[in-house]
Amino acid sequence: MDEEKGATKSAKIFMSVALYWVISISIVFVNKTLLSSPTNNIDAPSFITWYQCVVTVAAVWFMGTMGIANVPKFELKRDVLPKIVPLSCVFTGMILLNNLCLKYVELSFYQVARSLTILFNVAFDWIVLGNRTSLKAFGCVLLVFFGFVLGNKEEVRWSIQGVAYGVSASFFVAMNAIYVKKKYPLVDNDPWKITLYNNFISSFLFFPIMFGFGEPKVVMQSPNIYRSEFWVLMTIGGALGVLISFATAAQIKYTSPLTHNISATAKVSIHTPSNGLAVNLTLGEFTTMHI
Repeated sequence: MDEEKGATKSAKIFMSVALYWVISISIVFVNKTLLSSPTNNIDAPSFITWYQCVVTVAAVWFMGTMGIANVPKFELKRDVLPKIVPLSCVFTGMILLNNLCLKYVELSFYQVARSLTILFNVAFDWIVLGNRTSLKAFGCVLLVFFGFVLGNKEEVRWSIQGVAYGVSASFFVAMNAIYVKKKYPLVDNDPWKITLYNNFISSFLFFPIMFGFGEPKVVMQSPNIYRSEFWVLMTIGGALGVLISFATAAQIKYTSPLTHNISATAKVSIHTPSNGLAVNLTLGEFTTMHI
């Protein structure tokens, strides 16, 4: 019986990690295309992210109403909403800074710019959750930090803005993983419910950010909003947003915040060559691989 439970748990971990890797790589490529493509781009990172949040909420509502994939029916409890707001603020900062980082760096450097997530995670794991990290794990974190320094040194198209957004994104990614783990009991440990609450609240939090950056004017003046290809790509990004929110929550649920971020960092081993090839074909960016 114990062996069966262990096998079931291992299968869930494998599936959650595999789903996260596939969806994460896909959504990064789609967002980079929306931010940098010569024909379908729009200089409005907040608007892109807001649209993906709205699509996620609509998709979760539809799937819950139709009873698809065991998604629970759309329900927002008044006593739970204010308790999720801190997590949603962190979530909003995370996805916004991720897209801003993507805007200013090449895909080949994107994961390097965000590689300090593990360092922040170890710190927050101790400060927020009270979990101690072994000396061996801390040594691995130092190796990641030195890799970050080396990656910055080797990058040809280096951008101070991109690195600043990447480091800031690392901070919020680590905080998001910690807070998701902490807030799970409020939503019955259901990844779909925490996805709904997060994206619902964030869809409102993005309004002042969009207006603060003057993005409504940028969007209305962009010729791409009249192109069907642009909205197809935006909607694909929204659909992937649904899946990445669920995959992130599921991976954190079945592993831990630190394991989740280690998985996200390890993903770069296939992220850079796969996205590098795709970008060479569509955006005209070229990656240099140092072996």
